[in-house]
Amino acid sequence: MKLVVVSAGLSVPSSTRLLADRLAAATGRRTDVEIETVELRDLAVEIAHNFVTGFPGPELSAAADAVKGADGLIVVTPVFSASYSGLFKSFFDVLTVLDKDAIAGTPVLIAATGGTARHSLVLEHAMRPLFAYLRALVVPTAVYAASEDWGADGLDERIERAATELAELAGNMRTAPVREEELIPFEQQLAALRPE
Repeated sequence: MKLVVVSAGLSVPSSTRLLADRLAAATGRRTDVEIETVELRDLAVEIAHNFVTGFPGPELSAAADAVKGADGLIVVTPVFSASYSGLFKSFFDVLTVLDKDAIAGTPVLIAATGGTARHSLVLEHAMRPLFAYLRALVVPTAVYAASEDWGADGLDERIERAATELAELAGNMRTAPVREEELIPFEQQLAALRPE
C-alpha cells in the first residue's frame, strides 16, 4: 500500500508532524506500507507561485503526483482561528485545480493539532466537509491532539483505531475492485425505484 502523509505543521519540531508520524507508524503496523511524507512548509513558496502563475513548480508537481497516486492518505493540520491552516487549504486547492478528481475515492484519515481541546470540532466542521467535497473516503475516526493530550490517556487509542480503519479501507479498495459488469447505470437504478 502506498501511504502518503500530508503534514501542514510550520515549526520544527512540529506536533503536527509528530501526530502524522504516529498515525503512519500505526497504519504500518497493520498492513505493508510504503510511506511518503509531504511537508507543506517546504512547498509554501511554490504553492503561492502556483496561484499567481497557474503553473506548479517541480517539488509541488512531485507532491501532487504522490498524493494522486496514493492508496491512502493521512492529512494533518494545525488549527488556526478554529479551522485548518491556510497552507493546508491552499495545497488542496492547488491539487484540485491541477486535477479535480485527484483524490476522489481515496481513503483519507483526517487529523489536527491545537493548543486547546475546544478546537477539536474542526475535524467535523471543516476537514470532513472539505474531503467529502473532494469525494475522498474519510475514515470514521478522526484524531485531534490538543497540548494536554500528549502523554495522556486516550490519544494512543484514537490513533490505533483510526489507523486500523484506514488500513482496512485501503486494503479493501485494493483487493476488491468493482467489476464493470457490477455497475448499474443510474437510469436503471432510478427505474427500479419507481412504483409500477
